[in-house]
Amino acid sequence: MNEEKHPRIGVYICHCGGNISDYVDVKKVADEIGKERDVVIAKDVMFACSDSSQSEMIQDVKKNKLDRVIVASCSPRLHEVTFRNVTQRAGLNPYTYYHVNIREQSSWAHTDDREGATRKALRQVRSAVGYSRLSEPLEGIRASSTPSVMIVGGGIAGLRAAIDLANAGISVHLIEREPSVGGRVPQLSKLSLSAGTGLEIINKLVHEVQLRENVAVYTNSELVSLQGYVGNFEATISTKGNTDSSSESVRIKVASIIVATGFDPYEPKIGEFGYGLYRNVITLQQLHKTIEDGTLENVHNIAFIYCVGSRQTPTSENQDPNTYCSRYCCNATMNVSLSLLQKRKDLHLYHLHRDIRTYGLNETLYEKASRDGVVFLKYSDETPPTVTEKNGKLHVKLKDLLTPIDEELELSVDLVVLVTGMTPRKDNDHLYGMLKISKGKDHFLLEIHPKLKPVETAIAGVYIAGTAQAPRDIKETLASAEAAAAKAANIALKKELVLEPYVAQVNSGTCSLNKECIQECKYDAIEIREDAGLRKAWVNAARCTGCGACVAVCPTGAIELKGLANEQIKAMIQAMGRRN
Repeated sequence: MNEEKHPRIGVYICHCGGNISDYVDVKKVADEIGKERDVVIAKDVMFACSDSSQSEMIQDVKKNKLDRVIVASCSPRLHEVTFRNVTQRAGLNPYTYYHVNIREQSSWAHTDDREGATRKALRQVRSAVGYSRLSEPLEGIRASSTPSVMIVGGGIAGLRAAIDLANAGISVHLIEREPSVGGRVPQLSKLSLSAGTGLEIINKLVHEVQLRENVAVYTNSELVSLQGYVGNFEATISTKGNTDSSSESVRIKVASIIVATGFDPYEPKIGEFGYGLYRNVITLQQLHKTIEDGTLENVHNIAFIYCVGSRQTPTSENQDPNTYCSRYCCNATMNVSLSLLQKRKDLHLYHLHRDIRTYGLNETLYEKASRDGVVFLKYSDETPPTVTEKNGKLHVKLKDLLTPIDEELELSVDLVVLVTGMTPRKDNDHLYGMLKISKGKDHFLLEIHPKLKPVETAIAGVYIAGTAQAPRDIKETLASAEAAAAKAANIALKKELVLEPYVAQVNSGTCSLNKECIQECKYDAIEIREDAGLRKAWVNAARCTGCGACVAVCPTGAIELKGLANEQIKAMIQAMGRRN
C-alpha cells in the first residue's frame, strides 16, 4: 500500500529592506511558520527579489526536493511573476508558487502596532500554507493568434497606433464613424510656438497611414458586433453608403483591439459665465476656429476663465460633477495666448484662474506669458467670476486673491473665452458594453493599473489609448497610443498565446444547468454544450477572466476556479482563524 505523499513547502519571509521588518517581526513569523505541517524550510531574507535570494531559493528547491514555494513580501503586482520564474527555473510548475502581500496588508497598514502587524502577517502566511497544501500544477491556456489588430477611433491616437502597428508588419483595421479621420485635433489652430496647426499635424499622420498598404481605413463606419477572445476576435463593421438607407457589412478577424474613441469637450450650461446669453462669450475650442477665420480684428481685450467644466464640486443641481482636472487646459490657453500676442501686440489678455497647472516643461509657457504682459488674476472656488453685458461691452467681476486690497475688480472686455475641460464620450455606451470595458468613477475608460498596466483592460487583448481613457494633452495621447500599439502588437505577432490558467471550470457531473452562471457572466465565457447526451454548462477558458462571479451563484457548487478551489478557500479560512 502506497503511503500518501505530503507536499514539501518552502517559505520565505522578506524584510524588504526595512519596509516590512521595521513593523513586522519577520524572524518570529519565519520561526512559527517553520513549525507548520509540511513546511520543510522557513527563512527570513533581506530582499527576496535580489539575485542572491533567487539563487538561494533555487538551490533550496533542488536540495530539499520542495514542490511548493511561498514568498511573503510586497504586492504581487510587483514580483509575483518574478518568483513564478524562480520556481520554474528550479524545475517546478510555476503555478505551485503562492505570493503573500505582508507589506501593504500588514506592515504598512499597521505601522503603529508591531505586535498586531506581526500577528496578522503570521496568519496571512499560515493561510498561504493551507492553500499550498492543496495546490495542483496548472498549465497555461494555449490559444492561436492572427497578425491583425482593430483600432476603434480614427483621431490622433488611433492614427499613431495604426502607423506603429503597420511598421511592425501587422495588418490594421482602423474604424472611424465620422466621414473623415482626425478627430478633434484638426479643429485646433497653432498648437505651440514651434509646431504647426492641428490640421497640419493630422495631415502628416494621414499621409503616413496612406503610405502603408497594410492599413485599411473604414470611415462612416461602426463596430456592430464582436465575438471571440484574445488572439481570435471576430468583428463585424457596418459602413454607411451614399444614402442613409444603404450600408455594407464587413467581417474581420483580429488578435487584439485598441479603443481610442476620444472625448467630448465640456458644453457650458446656458447662463454659465454668460454662455448662450451673450454673443461674445465663447469656448476655447470656438476661439481656435475664430483665429483661423481671422475675425478678431475688432477685439482688443480678452478674458479667459479657467476650469469651466473641470474641478467641479457637488451641488444640489449637479450631483455627479467633473471633479477631475482636465490637464491640457492651462497649457492650451498659454499656447493660444502666446500665439495671439505674436500676431497682435495691441491685445490685452486677462487669465482668471483658480490655479495654473502648466506642469513639466510647459512651465516655461507660463513664464513667457507673464513676461509678455498677460495679467493673471486668481479667484477662489467660493467666489467665481460673474459676466454681464452693458452697452455692448462684457463686464467681468471677480475678487483677485493676489491683490492685497479686498475689493472686487471689474474688467471691461470685448471677448470672454471659457477654458472648458474634457468629458467622457457620452454616446458610446453600447460600444463599451460590447467590448466589456469598465469605466472609472470619472466615467472615462478604466485601465487595470495606472502604473503597472496603464493601457490594459480587464479583457485580455483589449487596450485603451488617448483621451478615451483620461484627460491628457497631445504628447501624452501619442505616448499612450504608442504603448497600446506595443501591447497589441505583442499579441498579434505571436502564433500561439499562453494565457493564465486561473479560470472557471465546470464539473459536469454536478451541473444542473439552471443557467444562473450564464446570466451572471458579463464576459460571455459560459456556453451550453452536450456532455454524454446531456446539456451542461461549459467554460470557454480563453474568454474567462477568472472573476469568480459564476462560482458565487452556482447552487450546486459545480463551478470552481482553477487554482482557487472551494477546498482551498476553506483551508485558508481555517488556517487564518487559528489562534496559536
